[in-house]
Amino acid sequence: MGLTIHAVRGRGYRMPEPVEWLDGVTVADYLGTVAEAYTIHVLDSVDSTNTTLMAAALNGAVDGTLICTEHQQSGKGRRGRQWHSVLGGSLTFSVLWRFENGLQSLSGLSLAVGLAIARAVNRHSRHPVRLKWPNDVLVDYRKLAGILVEVQGDMHGAAFAVVGVGLNVRLSGAQRDAVDQAVVDLAEMGVVVGRNRLLADCLLELHAVLSLFRQHGFASLREDWLKLDAYAGRAVALALPDARSVRGMASGVDETGAFLLRDAQATLRPYSGGEISLRLDAA
Repeated sequence: MGLTIHAVRGRGYRMPEPVEWLDGVTVADYLGTVAEAYTIHVLDSVDSTNTTLMAAALNGAVDGTLICTEHQQSGKGRRGRQWHSVLGGSLTFSVLWRFENGLQSLSGLSLAVGLAIARAVNRHSRHPVRLKWPNDVLVDYRKLAGILVEVQGDMHGAAFAVVGVGLNVRLSGAQRDAVDQAVVDLAEMGVVVGRNRLLADCLLELHAVLSLFRQHGFASLREDWLKLDAYAGRAVALALPDARSVRGMASGVDETGAFLLRDAQATLRPYSGGEISLRLDAA
């Protein structure tokens, strides 16, 4: 499980850092009346919270079902990557949301989720947490959290989204080395809030964001997202699914959540899709 254990001669074994284990009752207490919006399940270990919740959704799980786990064996990241979670050192959870207006109404959902997670962390951090299109939460261009949204349903009828969040709380050197990009964790940022309180704050912000999203779509959250855009005004390169790369100036997002790129001819072009990769342009 990637856990370091210290042996203390004559006394036994201990973990190098104290861990606040997740507890559904404690989380619900922090949520107050908003707890009614969630059905909380805390599990010791699963293959993937998204996979587990997707199966539950197909079997009729209710809107607001939440699965959080201490350990993932096969966590899923965006574009087929593995998400590395750490026993006691990550916050890993998935939430089920059901919609009546079809998949066409879910445009920009991953951006809305990122906004909620950034707001929750910014309650406790002196280091500003910002956002990278479409679904990364960053500090100084290093990844603090990732989001994976998986959807099923009809284009104009009943649909649902399983929203997975993985947030780095405390990573060891070996765990950082296992990740193929620059990462940061809450411990390095000096954030000392407990995981149960942090999970509750994420759920409170997600509830607030979802309420607006259900009524007005991403357009109602766009301005707030733009305020946290880490790439605004930067030279960037987009890697497209057909292996092409396009370069230009990052110019925010539109009301549907599509990324806006201003090219060399000053033309503003929207790009959307889960298979597009965004990077700062080193050229």
